[in-house]
Amino acid sequence: MKISTENIIELTTIEQWTEAFPIMSQLRSNLMIETYLELLSQMKKEGYRLFALLSENKIVALVGLSWRVNFYSKKHVFIYDLVTDASKRSHGYGERLLNFIHVWAKDNGADYVALESGIQRIEAHRFYEEKLKYDKWCFSFRKTL
Repeated sequence: MKISTENIIELTTIEQWTEAFPIMSQLRSNLMIETYLELLSQMKKEGYRLFALLSENKIVALVGLSWRVNFYSKKHVFIYDLVTDASKRSHGYGERLLNFIHVWAKDNGADYVALESGIQRIEAHRFYEEKLKYDKWCFSFRKTL
């Protein structure tokens, strides 16, 4: 019998956030550590939560999310950040982390889990649609001011 050395925890301290930065920066490559910590501190005040999947006590994947309520998705969890360490991809860590969030969200009263993904991330889209059965149902737009 194989003993699992995986664990999912919420990262709540500056030390944990700092430990997560090298992985988060693989997704958010424009961030410097100081900006990351400053924004994360502000985001936490607005309900952002950061979870990590650990394997052998090392962070291998992250998901950042918050609760939202609106007319079209009702009470839901919105995922802003999902990243697996580049050296650990294709081992199922992202899928395990998302499946954890699906159960956690449902147990806490969510009707949906929603996320956005950059247009260029074709492989990620395939992962969400084919493997995890997400529906592609809208476009997201923004305007630089």
